[in-house]
Amino acid sequence: MKFLRIFQAGARAIGGGLFLTLFAVFILQITARFGFNKPMPWTDEAAVVLYVWVILWSAATIVPEREHVVFDLLWNMAGKRTRQVMRIVGNLVVGGLAAVALPATWDYVHFMQRESTPVLGVSFMWVFLPFAILMLALVLRSGCAIWGALRGQGLDAELHLS
Repeated sequence: MKFLRIFQAGARAIGGGLFLTLFAVFILQITARFGFNKPMPWTDEAAVVLYVWVILWSAATIVPEREHVVFDLLWNMAGKRTRQVMRIVGNLVVGGLAAVALPATWDYVHFMQRESTPVLGVSFMWVFLPFAILMLALVLRSGCAIWGALRGQGLDAELHLS
């Protein structure tokens, strides 16, 4: 469990750093464009790339399972055994589809190294890499959720979304 906490802290730090960088680029972009009437093209591109990274990195590593979209009405009406089956089947579908798509995802990401962004010249492989990380995270999270469901964990609590 200590490794998991260290991983989560590192993932949050990276996510926070990415978001802070995105915010700084955004402020720089606004200042240059409207304050000095000298737009900097690289800030547009950097903001888009950072936005993609922030969203996909956060979805893959930071957002807890309980914060993802769920059908809590059905879950709350079901008994413990039905919840176990729902959790296993749902994670088999999500994790299975992600596992099947992972090789093609990596092939696409790897293929995109041939192209680069127009202004910064960053390889598109680096732009799309967090999508492959997200797919791998879906496989790992689904496997952990199935393991937990088989052990009877997380089946008692009702889901309450706020």
